[in-house]
Formats: sequence, C-alpha cells, structure tokens
Amino acid sequence: MKNLILIALCCISFGSFAKKPDTRYYELRIYYCHPGRLDALLNRFSNHTTKIFEKHGMTNVGYWIPNNNTENALYYILSYPSQAARDTSWSHFGKDPAWKAVASKSEESGKIVAKVTSIFMNATDFSPKIKASQGNEDRTFEMRTYTAHPGKLPNVLARFRDHTVKLFKKHGMTNIAYFTTIPKDGSQSKLLYFLAHKSEAAGKASFDAFRIDNKWIQARDASEKDGKIVEKVESIYMSPTSFSTIR
Repeated sequence: MKNLILIALCCISFGSFAKKPDTRYYELRIYYCHPGRLDALLNRFSNHTTKIFEKHGMTNVGYWIPNNNTENALYYILSYPSQAARDTSWSHFGKDPAWKAVASKSEESGKIVAKVTSIFMNATDFSPKIKASQGNEDRTFEMRTYTAHPGKLPNVLARFRDHTVKLFKKHGMTNIAYFTTIPKDGSQSKLLYFLAHKSEAAGKASFDAFRIDNKWIQARDASEKDGKIVEKVESIYMSPTSFSTIR
C-alpha cells in the first residue's frame, strides 16, 4: 500500500512539473514597404498598432528587421488562442475607428505597405517557452526555415528534439522558438525557428563550430541512414525593433 501511495505521489509531482503543450495559433507576418516608407510603418506600429492589437486580444510576440533589408521588410509574430480567435480579432481590428484614423493619418504622404505575406504556425513540442526579454542589450536573431524531403519532416523534428537544440545551446546559440508551418495549399509543413546570437558574426561562428561537432555528425549520419531528410535551408539574420518584446 505504501508503495502504491509513493507511486501515486510521484505521478502527481511529475505531472505538476510537466511542460504544458503550447496550443496557441501563431502567425508570422511580413510587410514589404514602398521605397522610403519603412520608418513610417515602424512609427505606426510603435505608437499605435501594437496597442490596438492587444486591445483586440492579439499577443505581440516579436518584431524584427532583416539586417540585409533590400525589400524594406518588417517581420513580426502574433499569437492567438485559436484560429477562430485570430479571425475574430482581425475582423474587429479592421473595423476599429482608432485603427482607421491611425491608418488614414499615417498614409497622408502615400501608401506605406506594398505587400503582406502571412504564414500560420503551430509551436513544436520541443519549443522553449517564449519569454519577453529582460535585459537592455539587443541581440541578433536568425530565422531559419527547413524544407524537408517529402515525408521526412517527422525525421527532421525528431533530430531537432533529440539532438540539435541541445547542440545549438552547447555552441552558444539561444533557442527562442520552433514552429511547424500550416500551408494554405495543403502541402508539406516546414520547420521554421528562431535563434538568438550576440551578433551576426557570432552566429556564423557558432554554426561553424556546430557543423564539425562529432556529436552533431553522428546524429546527422544516423538520421540520414536511409537518405537525406532536409532539402533546403533558408536563413535570415535580423535585428529587433525598439518595441519588440523579444530583443
């Protein structure tokens, strides 16, 4: 009887500390501005848009500008309790008189945004808890997108879950968040994740060390015993905006 009680207590204790799954609905939005209009967009977000988002139940996760910003782009992530909540929030946002007034005022000198790209995402089961930054020193962020060979995304996720995220940390990289995309056309999802580095140079140096780590080589070779699992990797280094919650 005592043994049964101990087992039950252990189960309760373990359950209380177990990580709760992140079931929020995430959206990565990329705004491509007309030439010379990025500053106007940043001012609008800093002074108005982020607050109106919060008013309508959207959570500001992070805002970044590419270091090589040839397309005058702003990248940002919002989260919502669900897809339905997302649609409702945006509907209310678009009808909000405060937003309409801000949009009209900010575009007196011309349109700001030329194009918007939206990518919906779910957090992976190994993604860290996303936390607002506490320090005053800005970091460099890297957004990496992995396209897996057909049917191989589960293998990619398993390799990250079991090996890669730990090795990233070993080599001085900070794991910020990991997502799987939700394609609109029903195609295979991608792995999209964010790392933080002290600088772009530090990030590249960390990856150079990571790639020659024997533990990584062993994990990579074991995961690819039946063939390559990653078809393409895309990387963008970015800097946080002054109003980003993650910096």
